[in-house]
Amino acid sequence: MSTSTVDLIETPAKTASNPFIGILNWFKSDARHYQVLFQLSFLLYGIFVLEWAIPLMRLNIVILSCLAVQAVWIHFKTKDWTGLKSALVSALSICLMLQANSMWTFILAAVLSIGSKFFIRWNGKHIFNPTNFGITITVLLTGDAWVSPGQWGSDGLLLFVVGLTGLVVLLRVKRLDTAFAFLLTFLGLMFARNILWLGWPVDFFFHQLNTGSLLLFTFFMITDPVQTPSSQKARMLWAVAVAVVAYYISTKLWIHTAPLWALLILSPLVPVLDKFFPGERFNWAK
Repeated sequence: MSTSTVDLIETPAKTASNPFIGILNWFKSDARHYQVLFQLSFLLYGIFVLEWAIPLMRLNIVILSCLAVQAVWIHFKTKDWTGLKSALVSALSICLMLQANSMWTFILAAVLSIGSKFFIRWNGKHIFNPTNFGITITVLLTGDAWVSPGQWGSDGLLLFVVGLTGLVVLLRVKRLDTAFAFLLTFLGLMFARNILWLGWPVDFFFHQLNTGSLLLFTFFMITDPVQTPSSQKARMLWAVAVAVVAYYISTKLWIHTAPLWALLILSPLVPVLDKFFPGERFNWAK
């Protein structure tokens, strides 16, 4: 028997006898596993290092609310229970970005986030990023919710880790083009205005943009592979448009959460871009 044949026979046996290899293979099989791990790590860092005042009850309520809405839809419609992973990603994103006084506000954000995937759709694809929709609409409806980019501070090492882990996820889902198109356009416009035109100090420019929330938005929200345009060309055009609108909202309306609102405004353009720039639709099963 040849060596290659022996290897083919022994490899599955080794994998079956080593639970660690089996767990590792399972973890690598779905990019959402990376997202959950990284977001949970950021959340724990915020609680224990940055001393965020997040009650354990709030975390449980948000996570259970997202999972419950997703589970109801799965039970009556799709029967695809792997969708609970996406609900968990949305729940952790809400915990990382949203602030509110009432527990009911967080429940509303969770219901809107997951519900939007199933009730606001076009051609079998949800139009809005779930977390973006849930957070922004909750802010608009309640007056009790807000997003605080300053809670991340300006720790360079933390921001580097956020960016690095984001790159890992984007490489897995092939959405690095979207992140770079948005970030380079947005930062380029802000640099041209603040440094080249207004003559502000470079340190102020970096302090203004050196926030964990911007990186979370870039690597974990605007790059949602299910919601973004299917074609690479369309994704890049769309990401640049989101950056331009975010720049306008930030500099003309002075809203510090401008990227969130820009994404909400331009998400309905995705079905139009998919029509003119057809491409292979993303599927988590692949």
